[in-house]
Amino acid sequence: MGNRGLTWYPEPYTMALTIELPEEQQAVLAAKAREQGVSTEVSARQVLSHDVEACLDPRRRIWDVIADRMKEVPPEDFAALPKDGLSQIDRYVYGVPKRTL
Repeated sequence: MGNRGLTWYPEPYTMALTIELPEEQQAVLAAKAREQGVSTEVSARQVLSHDVEACLDPRRRIWDVIADRMKEVPPEDFAALPKDGLSQIDRYVYGVPKRTL
């Protein structure tokens, strides 16, 4: 991949943005684009648009922000969470012995 920059032309082509990314970040961006079936440029635009939109409405409620972020969590990550995570949170966060309910 080299040390190429990523050029992004947002709609309606009013600005060109070149971002220099380390090779590992380029690889992650390319893999995410392949996973989504889009070009690297489209994937980068989606990521940037998501973050820019979040900045445009500074009055967003925290639960809206959390809900938006939770949409990005893959289902297999949710499946890997402990089933008793809520009732045994002290066990998982602080390592205290498991409580009987």
